[in-house]
Amino acid sequence: MYETIRYHIQNGVAWLTLNRPEKLNAFIEQMNKEIQQALKSADTDKEVRCIVITGEGRAFCSGQDLEGVTTDMDHGDVLRTRYAPMMKQLASTEKPVVAAINGVAAGAGLSLALACDFRLASEKASMIQAFIHVGLIPDSGNLYYLPRLIGHAKALELAILGEKISSAEAKEFGLVTKVIPLESWNEEVTAFSERLANMPTKAIGLIKRSLHTSWNSTFDEYLEKEAQGQRIAGLSIDHKEGVTAFIEKRKPTFIGK
Repeated sequence: MYETIRYHIQNGVAWLTLNRPEKLNAFIEQMNKEIQQALKSADTDKEVRCIVITGEGRAFCSGQDLEGVTTDMDHGDVLRTRYAPMMKQLASTEKPVVAAINGVAAGAGLSLALACDFRLASEKASMIQAFIHVGLIPDSGNLYYLPRLIGHAKALELAILGEKISSAEAKEFGLVTKVIPLESWNEEVTAFSERLANMPTKAIGLIKRSLHTSWNSTFDEYLEKEAQGQRIAGLSIDHKEGVTAFIEKRKPTFIGK
C-alpha cells in the first residue's frame, strides 16, 4: 500500500515509520502524501488510540530531499500543496501523537517532530534548523510550534544560528519529553506509547483541543469552551469507568470511548 513509509497497528498503537533510510528519510512528494494518508487512516480507525512517527535506519528525517529542489521552483507552492496538507492532517487528530526521534531530525523533519504531542529522543539523536544554511526560513509549521515549546528567544536563536543540538540539550530546552538510551530504545518507546493507548483517549483529545483553543481565546471564552469540553468528557464511558474504579479501589480499564 505504501512505498516510502511503513505502517502497522499493534496493541492500539499505529506505528508510522519513514522508510527511505538511504536518503536519511528525506521528504519527497510521495512521502508527504503517504504520511498524510496514514495519519488520516489512524485518525479514523477506532482500534488506534496512539500514533507513533519514527524513522528507519540512522535518521528520523533529514527534511526535504534536495535532489528534487531547483532554483526556479516556487517554494510557497510546494508548501501549500505538499507540506501544509500533511501538517494539517497531523494537527487535526485528537489522538496522542509521539515522535520517536531515533536519529537526526533536520529541516522539515524537525518540523514534523515539533508538531507531535510528545518527543522521545534517542541519546544519539540530534536536531537542527537546517533552513538557514540554504537561505530559507523554517517551514511546515516550524515557527508556529517552536516558540510555544521553548520560548521566543530560544526559537529565534535556533532558527537563525542553525546550530545542531544534541538530545540532551533539547531536553534541557524543554524540546523533548525524554531522552532514551540506545539499549532500551525500542522497549521504552513501546511502553510509553502503549501507556498512552491505554489512557482515556477522548479526554486526551479534549485536552489537546482545549490547549489549542486557549491561545486564541479570552479567559471568559475559554471558560465556556472548557465547560463544553468537560460536559463531553463527563458523558464518556471512560469517565464512568474511572469513577467506578476509584470507588472500588482498583485500576481503571479505559476503552477510549
